[in-house]
Amino acid sequence: MEDRFKNWSRPDIKEGELTKWHWKVIGVDGFKLGDKTDIGAFTLINAKYGVVIEDEVQIGAHCAIYSESTIDDKRGKVTLKKNCKIGAHSVILPGVTVGENAVVGAMSLVKSDIPPNVVAFGVPAKIK
Repeated sequence: MEDRFKNWSRPDIKEGELTKWHWKVIGVDGFKLGDKTDIGAFTLINAKYGVVIEDEVQIGAHCAIYSESTIDDKRGKVTLKKNCKIGAHSVILPGVTVGENAVVGAMSLVKSDIPPNVVAFGVPAKIK
């Protein structure tokens, strides 16, 4: 992994604007990004109530991470722990923590915490 991130640099993140890698954050003041992360194109991060992405996290393209849901009025910080991986087209709902080294399969809906060192997938995501 060291080679992959050899030239990694912190992205310039502006409120509601695409980064140079084509993902965006709404609520930048509530967003904390670790080092050596990989966030796929067209991912949307709503950090109004807090989103923390720790070091070496990988997020696939077209994901959505929400700290707020206007459908059911849920709010809560989302935390993606070190070295977890989120598959493409997945959705993470408010208040969820994905544990260290956990893998969330593509096209999953994560509405509750995922413990460390497991694989989870599905709608809703379940540990397999």
